[in-house]
Parts: sequence; C-alpha cells; structure tokens
Amino acid sequence: MEACPFCAVVADPARARVVHEDAHTVAFFPLTPATRGHTMVVPRVHSADIWQMGEEEVGHLMDAVLTVGRLLRAVLAPEGVNIINSAGRAATQTVFHTHVHLVPRYRGDPMGDFWPPREAPRDEAALDGLAQRLRAAGLSSRRP
Repeated sequence: MEACPFCAVVADPARARVVHEDAHTVAFFPLTPATRGHTMVVPRVHSADIWQMGEEEVGHLMDAVLTVGRLLRAVLAPEGVNIINSAGRAATQTVFHTHVHLVPRYRGDPMGDFWPPREAPRDEAALDGLAQRLRAAGLSSRRP
C-alpha cells in the first residue's frame, strides 16, 4: 500500500509550506498550486474522503477552512475564492486523504471557468420528482 502524502505532512509539517495548523487540521500550499495562495486544508486523522468522517470532525475541518479562507482574503484580497472538496475518482480526487482546496481567484487566472455551459433543464417533471425524493430522504434520516 502506498504511503499517504498528506499523513506525511501531518506527521512532519516541515515537509510543506504550512500556513495554519491547529489540534485537528493542517493547512499548506500544494506542490503545484492552481493560483497564488492556493491552500489545502487536511484533517490530522486520516480518512479517505469527507463521507468517512464524523460530524464533529467535519465541523473542525470546516472551522479551519473558514479560518484559512479569512486569512487568504485578508492577505491577498482575491476577487473570489473557490472552496473545493472532491470525494471519489469521478469527482477528480487523486489523493485519498480528505482535503479541501481554497483557491483564491482572479479574473484571467489559470483556473478559468470550470463549470459546463448552462443549458435549460430538459425535464422539469424529473427535476421536481428528484427534489421531492431528496426532501423525503432528508425527513426520514433526521435524528431525534
């Protein structure tokens, strides 16, 4: 089994350009940043993706994302920031340790527009049905 590169950074933060750390997370610049200030926030405890984490762990991760995002906005004053979490190969995840990318954005930056062209929904009834199924699933999964 291949060693986890993010666990290696957690174990030895000197391996990366760490910009923030706390009891639950480490935030650092990736080796190949998409834009100036691109930062990754990883939990100290290994999990392959966010769906394997408990709610409290996710809360700590999101607290760190907000903290680092505020730092990036204060220091770099970007025109925007993408907050990206990919879970699974189909979602372009390549390192299977939960992580969140904070990508400061500027007009004309290398990220470009990554959303597909907008098209009008083709089947309104199908969308209505899907929305109803999701609402029903949410009601049945609520905790007491």
